[in-house]
Amino acid sequence: MTDATTSERAFFSDRGFGLRIGFGRRPALLAVDLIKAFTDPALPLGSDMQEQIHATNRLAEGVRQAGGPVIFSTVSYDDAQLRDAGVWRMKQGGLGTLLAASGGPELDERLRYEAGDSILTKKYASCFFGTDLASRLVFSQVDTLILTGCTTSGCVRASVVDALQNGFRPIVVREAVGDRSKIAHDQSLFDMDAKYADVVGLGEAMDYLAALA
Repeated sequence: MTDATTSERAFFSDRGFGLRIGFGRRPALLAVDLIKAFTDPALPLGSDMQEQIHATNRLAEGVRQAGGPVIFSTVSYDDAQLRDAGVWRMKQGGLGTLLAASGGPELDERLRYEAGDSILTKKYASCFFGTDLASRLVFSQVDTLILTGCTTSGCVRASVVDALQNGFRPIVVREAVGDRSKIAHDQSLFDMDAKYADVVGLGEAMDYLAALA
């Protein structure tokens, strides 16, 4: 940790940022966009997510044993002209790798998807926008949403903000989220931990799940 980072943390802490939300009684895992388009470094939107996938698999098993739902999200477009991506297609040239026919929206084969898990398909950054995610979580009486996946500065962060706004406790597991940019990743973790979520280590999250199980 650099001196500048230490100083900024102290600055925010002195002003009341970074308080702990804490874990609740009923967790769910939301694995954000660990799909081929994002986990293949050779693709325009891709980067190496091997460590994040490994951590996600551990957390998913822990949530299952605790009796909570495991949800994997994907981004998928059906229109060859990407009209179902709206204005977003004007901003990112790599969205073509998210066409359903390309195979890019498929879950990375290294993920351990099991019977009882579910897949959430979205069109934009937040897993809550234009989806039934909030209803699924309410039906399952979830109060704690453990988030993994990619990217930290994009779809993970957008989903964290919406989780908070919908009344869920967002818990971001540091080792289980990743980004194409280390600068964006580090800044987003700092910002989320200050204002929107608890950023915790994998060990702390696993201990919480083990206690529930």
